[in-house]
Amino acid sequence: MGAIRGNSQIPLGPAFLCPHHHRTGKDLVLVTGLSLILHFLAQFFAALAQPIYQVVGPKYSEIWFDLKGRTTATMIVAIANPIGGAVGQLVSPLVGNTRQSILILGILSTAVIPFVFLVGSAPPTPPTYAGSIPSPPLKSLVYTMLGVKTSEDAIMTRRERFDFAIVVLIFGSLVGGTNSFAILTAQVMEPVGYTSDQSGFLGACLLLTGIVAAIITAPLFDRVFTHHLALTSKILVPIVGAAWLSLIWAAKPHNLGGLFAVMTIIGVCSLTMLPVGLELGCELTRNANASSAVLWFAGNLSCVAFVLAEGALRAGPDGVPPLNMHRALIFNGVIILASAFTVFALHGRQVRKERDEQKLQGLLDNVAVA
Repeated sequence: MGAIRGNSQIPLGPAFLCPHHHRTGKDLVLVTGLSLILHFLAQFFAALAQPIYQVVGPKYSEIWFDLKGRTTATMIVAIANPIGGAVGQLVSPLVGNTRQSILILGILSTAVIPFVFLVGSAPPTPPTYAGSIPSPPLKSLVYTMLGVKTSEDAIMTRRERFDFAIVVLIFGSLVGGTNSFAILTAQVMEPVGYTSDQSGFLGACLLLTGIVAAIITAPLFDRVFTHHLALTSKILVPIVGAAWLSLIWAAKPHNLGGLFAVMTIIGVCSLTMLPVGLELGCELTRNANASSAVLWFAGNLSCVAFVLAEGALRAGPDGVPPLNMHRALIFNGVIILASAFTVFALHGRQVRKERDEQKLQGLLDNVAVA
């Protein structure tokens, strides 16, 4: 994707069709059992629309916001998806049966679509130097990561390439682990004695506490801890890795309070790290479009891998308890903790911010001289 210079570059079709087909397809499947094709179309449009809006956030914040608001803007776009997940986790158990839940969630998702037409293209004056130039294409990032000579504005040092690889690994494992757990919460919790409602509330706890933490911390990264994204990662990522590992022992009968505590730690640390990871990718590559595309590709691919692997690790009917997911929790915790330890090798120099600050200072000096 190139720099966003107009609404025409934001694909409205998939976004508009996604919730409508998603709702209609599922309703008809439940009613008649004859709408499998429409259901597949619904899933196709849902899968097509979501990553587009995942990727567009960091570039949009780069175009529209200055150094005191860029991380906050990235956070708002990034947590929009978890907010939808939290709403789904809370509403689904409360509104009635499965068909009623799907209907309500479909109506909510369809109702917000007209707001996309309010999205502007770019401000009259770019807020930063980075916001004034187009992002290099994805292939230039791929070339520079492979050490192949490419355009001057896409060149990265060996240290920057190594750091970006670490960010991709950690981002992918955290997003994959969190999203797969959100999908499999009931399958994990019900065999050890928790109801579907309690499972839903545990998933919602993870998301809601994380959303609150992200809203509180993102402005701090813009205005207080402006050059401490890597340090923040070195503190929070090992904590969330240890929390996922502790879930192996926390998922047991009569431990609802302990599970809520673990979910809170995971939510607060993981969603705080979501905009931090996206911004670090932009800082290291100076390519908001391509870096966010690579990060979200890693996260979405990891989610698929985690779900498939954890489903295969589920115990059989003769397990103790039957159909338990204990081995899946071991897989989840060990993979996330192992990737989390690589954060200690991260240098994480914020090159884009340094360049923007230098350009801004030069501009101010010229104004002062004039």
